[in-house]
Amino acid sequence: MSNTVWENLVKKQLKTDDIYSVLKKENLEGIEVKPFYDSVQKALVNLPKIEESTHLVARYHESLEEDVFAFILDQNVENLEQKTIFVDNIDLAGHISPKEEDQYFSLINVFDEKEATINDQLVKELLAKEFRRNICVDISLHQNAGAAIYQQLGIALAKTKELVEVYGAEILNKLVFRIAVGANYFFEMAKLRAFKMVFNQLSKEYTLDEIPYIFAETSLRNKAVADNENNLIRSTLELASAMIGGADAVFSNNYLVDKSTDISEEISFKQQIVLAYESIINVFEDASNGSYYVEDITQQIAEKSWAFFVEMEENGGYMELLKQGIIQKKIYDHAVEEQKWVEEGKIKLIGVNLYPKLEVKKSVEELYNENEIKAVRWAEMFE
Repeated sequence: MSNTVWENLVKKQLKTDDIYSVLKKENLEGIEVKPFYDSVQKALVNLPKIEESTHLVARYHESLEEDVFAFILDQNVENLEQKTIFVDNIDLAGHISPKEEDQYFSLINVFDEKEATINDQLVKELLAKEFRRNICVDISLHQNAGAAIYQQLGIALAKTKELVEVYGAEILNKLVFRIAVGANYFFEMAKLRAFKMVFNQLSKEYTLDEIPYIFAETSLRNKAVADNENNLIRSTLELASAMIGGADAVFSNNYLVDKSTDISEEISFKQQIVLAYESIINVFEDASNGSYYVEDITQQIAEKSWAFFVEMEENGGYMELLKQGIIQKKIYDHAVEEQKWVEEGKIKLIGVNLYPKLEVKKSVEELYNENEIKAVRWAEMFE
């Protein structure tokens, strides 16, 4: 139907001629969201992923050995055959000698955000390993600290460039990007898709045509101590965003905040199983391609991320800006604004600031430090 017919229908349903002010949706990302879409400025090609089917990753437990094909390991386990292993422990990585048929990936962060350094010895040791992907670029911390989406992706590009300058462009296909997926369902889909676009653009600067390996995990930022069931629902939606957005591997952080049981770990993993086996969304290459809305915000996020990356490079690069405290301050400013939206109820957190509404117990100033990138949950203000 034409725009006019569509607009008249919406006006009738909302009982107002001023539909645009009613349907306008504010966001802190600076992304323009229209009330409805009937086209996209530039149709995107299918955005591929590395893995044919998204790996469903569980934290290792012996009871899961028969049913799970991909594990996070932080301690040594003998005779794990025909499994995909994500190593999350420096000491363990040093002792592993993979066989040719093994699939090992490193999730060990080689950047020290507090000291603003790259652990050169660790990078060289990991590159010497016969892993499928040797070096982890971790931006999950930045999401959990309150960084905007475009900041997260710009930082991922800037950290990548730091590695390329030291170790050469051949490192690009040895990287794993560890990304936390938050609560903004469609924006998080678009985040992963936009990252594929900007990473590919960066690789072309080095005459390559690479796509990133994305390890996506559920966020801790929107989880609450007293709302276990709500946490479970939130993380299920985050996993769906990651799979639809084209992650190569997904992992569910435990829905119990600050504690863990064998049962909660099993339930956290089975969220992935339900989505993958009953919705089959883990097998599609780019499931959201063709959605005018997702396409539009994907391109906006890509443009803002690239602009932020260029801005950082023009001012000395990620590590230099980290030393100066500029990156910390930019994340702090966005995180504080986001926390104020939670306090005011603009960002809704069921059981915390809505149904019921709890009292504020900690101020923004108590939660955040403009000189440090640290993870903060929204609900901590009320706990």
